[in-house]
Amino acid sequence: MPTHIRVLAALPAVLRRPPAWSLVALWTLALGLWGLSRHHTVWRDEAATWQVARRPAADIWHLLGQVDSVHGLYYLLMHGLFTLFGPGTTTLRLPSVLATSVAAACVTVIGRRLGGSRAGNAAGFTLGLLPAVEFYLQEGRPYALIAMGASISTLLLVTSLNGRESNGRWATYAATVAVCALLNWLSLLILPAHLLTLLLARADRTTWTRWAGAACGATACAAPLILFSRGQAQQVSWIPALTWHLLIGPAVLLALGALGALLDRSRPRRPSLTSVGLPLLAMPQLALLGLSLVQPLYLDRYILFSMLGLALLIGAALDAALHAVAARAPRTRPWLLPTSIGAATLALLPQLLDKRSPESRVDDVLAVAHDVRRLKHPGDAVLFIPAARRDAALVSPADFDGLRDIALAQTPLTSGTLKGVESTPHRLRSQLAAQHRVLLVTDSPDLARPPTAARDQVKLAVLHHRFRPVADRRSHGRRVTVYERRP
Repeated sequence: MPTHIRVLAALPAVLRRPPAWSLVALWTLALGLWGLSRHHTVWRDEAATWQVARRPAADIWHLLGQVDSVHGLYYLLMHGLFTLFGPGTTTLRLPSVLATSVAAACVTVIGRRLGGSRAGNAAGFTLGLLPAVEFYLQEGRPYALIAMGASISTLLLVTSLNGRESNGRWATYAATVAVCALLNWLSLLILPAHLLTLLLARADRTTWTRWAGAACGATACAAPLILFSRGQAQQVSWIPALTWHLLIGPAVLLALGALGALLDRSRPRRPSLTSVGLPLLAMPQLALLGLSLVQPLYLDRYILFSMLGLALLIGAALDAALHAVAARAPRTRPWLLPTSIGAATLALLPQLLDKRSPESRVDDVLAVAHDVRRLKHPGDAVLFIPAARRDAALVSPADFDGLRDIALAQTPLTSGTLKGVESTPHRLRSQLAAQHRVLLVTDSPDLARPPTAARDQVKLAVLHHRFRPVADRRSHGRRVTVYERRP
């Protein structure tokens, strides 16, 4: 026997023929690592993670008592990673890449169990190409981690419905749902999806009882966070009310899901791809739309995990289409799925490139910090309009060395806030009038809104009356203007 044959025979079976989910996970991992730094840019949402994760754990707890408690577990997780590996775009985004890879692997396993190997593989490869998933695949926020948890809990549910129930699996299910809820309690919207799946799959009484116990246990764990975070509801006051324009996206997703369900060839099975995928896509969307009628909350990132359902349904539709082609040309069967995924990747290449460019986000915190470093002089003052634009100084403090933040009365660290506490308008007016040179950091004109805070109105009024602009830089959604006192 030739040497290479003996070596291959000695390898474990898993290495000779790796499972399909591992190939899907590697594919998704490669998509995530491609252009991970986005040309070394960080936008405002990620800046919140960056600046909070760099605080001591005690100061993070202080912050959570005032604001952003809904993201507390995620901030503590990122604090640990920043402590171990140091702050950077890789540390910031790699957890989301790894989480999405795990989610794609789980989708593959679910699809293979419910619809066959080709449907499962198609669903897994599809997940990483969905535009919404592509955006949060490389995002320093918790939404990909929640999608991973949702995929694990759904896999556990499917396993139990297929007759492999155990107390350990249901305990793991409850723990997974609870952890997702602690990352963002709106992830509990997966429970109505799973409830509908149980109805469609005609689960027996024992399964219903165990699921209800697990769901109630997970909800009870998240209840204190839900109640406490309601006192910080002003954080989401900026979310717009529902309009017909906002409903277009969910309507398109539900239409795609319905098409996939119609083409699902696994319906004789219980559960099927339709009974798992369609509720997972539709119920979180509809539930969040319903909640938004009471208080505007509809943002696609809050229910990113619903894309797992869309991937499963697309896998079912693609399987049906390829089955029809293979029936007419049997020799093409082995190449149909790889060719389809390759063609889809090429077709989506402009979108994939766009998501990895600085222009894919509304602004860039690091770009404006670099502009400040080039424009500042020793002894200059700096102002931020609105105060939330102070995030540039918090993410890249070295670029602001030597500048005096004259509006700041309490730092974000001491006040337990994201942007600090600023002086009163009267005190701010007198402080600003005494300056010779001021750098104003704000939004670019296409993004800037008229200031509503009295402090910001005072800043602009004094700058316009007593100073004149001498330099101006605009980059990726942010703007730095240098003002000097009029002669």
